[in-house]
Amino acid sequence: MPRSLALDAQALRAAAGEAVAALKALGNPERLLLLCQMSQGEVCVGDLEVLLDIHQPTLSQQLGVLRREGMVATRRDGKKIFYSIADPRLLALLRTLYKLYCPKEGP
Repeated sequence: MPRSLALDAQALRAAAGEAVAALKALGNPERLLLLCQMSQGEVCVGDLEVLLDIHQPTLSQQLGVLRREGMVATRRDGKKIFYSIADPRLLALLRTLYKLYCPKEGP
């Protein structure tokens, strides 16, 4: 294989680990729905619960997973907690998934 085409195996392995972590998080329907909603902008927990019809215990659990994975950022305003996507790569991935899998409106 020509040297210019050779990939750094160690760097590739690290990148693969990050990609696998992102895909694992997206592999849960509730987390995917939460992230899709956040792809439209910052949203508070109460709105997520209403918009997605995810009950509070499940919502808290899944948001905790996304926080631990570093996929979302939080901001507190009084008693409200707002969530947003923390990694622009994740936003790009969500937009690609939307283009490929979400229903189109109109003819």
